Amino acid sequence: MKRISISSLVAALVAVTFTGCGRDSVKVYQVATNETVVPQAQPVAASPAAMPMTMPAGLAAPDNSGLPKLKYTLPDGWKEKAITQMRVASFEVTENGKNADVSVIPLGGVSAGDTANVNRWRGQIGLPTLDDDAVKKSAEAVEIAGKPGELYDLTGTAPGSGEVERILGAILHADEAVWYFKMTGDAALVENQKANFIAFLKSVDFGKLAPPSTMDISKLPPSHPALPGMAATAPAADTGDHPAWTVPAGWQPGQLAQFLVARYVIKGDGEAAAAVNVSQLAGDGGGLAANLNRWRGQLSQPPFGDDEIGKLPTIDAAGVKAVLVDISGTDLRVNKPARLIGVVVPANGATWFYKLMGDASVVAQQKEAFIRFVQSAKYP
Repeated sequence: MKRISISSLVAALVAVTFTGCGRDSVKVYQVATNETVVPQAQPVAASPAAMPMTMPAGLAAPDNSGLPKLKYTLPDGWKEKAITQMRVASFEVTENGKNADVSVIPLGGVSAGDTANVNRWRGQIGLPTLDDDAVKKSAEAVEIAGKPGELYDLTGTAPGSGEVERILGAILHADEAVWYFKMTGDAALVENQKANFIAFLKSVDFGKLAPPSTMDISKLPPSHPALPGMAATAPAADTGDHPAWTVPAGWQPGQLAQFLVARYVIKGDGEAAAAVNVSQLAGDGGGLAANLNRWRGQLSQPPFGDDEIGKLPTIDAAGVKAVLVDISGTDLRVNKPARLIGVVVPANGATWFYKLMGDASVVAQQKEAFIRFVQSAKYP
């Protein structure tokens, strides 16, 4: 086994991968890293529901260089890879021509929620999303750095290759940080390494964690779920810093939250309500499939297949064909039935995301008005 020390904690977003083998010699290494976390949009090659491996475009990396070192015992055979962007540890394991990837990513006191993150892991290997109760029931108790954590053991099919793939993902809420440990790769290899993975988790020693630097998350991708508990700029009212459009009667401006450039609230009968959120990201925004499948995940629906995405209807907007989705399911945030109408508009080197979501009756009443609203936008 090898004893590794890493000199910096990167407080940021999440998604990780893990593996290992061997059990013998112990060596001590000091790994100093002053690397800058370079913001990037989420890649989509791995899977529509894959968790982002890097900081999104426009989000400055926090300075955590003063944090204490992380120590752990590394099983022999886990080959160290370069630490890049989000990861504070990265390894590779190869057995009989098969590979698995190992990574460790800390989040500075924030998380999109355990259910959201586990469902992203599930989406990476073609599994459907689960509700909170089902996710909790699927967790195995595991010790991480002397603290109780949760381990999720998932088996599915790798997108593209069709090969059976397995993920071991562990989550630990520790002091002012949330830690994500993940092993992913060939199912048989990961099965062989599960004991090593669990031993690795037990060996972790955080020391005394200092508070991580805060980040301005107002520039995160529109598709990324809210990160509760993270220090961020306060929500603000609509400033008008968006395309010119015609707002339907009855739509009331709402407070801007993370990622939003505009928000409108629509009230129906009684307690029924819906909201329109508008967000924008440079380029393709991480890919059409990734964003559409996040919307499906928000309503507890499995990801679209590639053939399904190609058959989705489009509407004319800003001189382009904009993809339209209509999704019904259970809103994971409140565990109530809901409906979502979404439109993705590529315009002038950016992608705009329009989402009408809420009570099904309100969404049905507002669908046509919502589409006219999207089509009325004039982009600079």
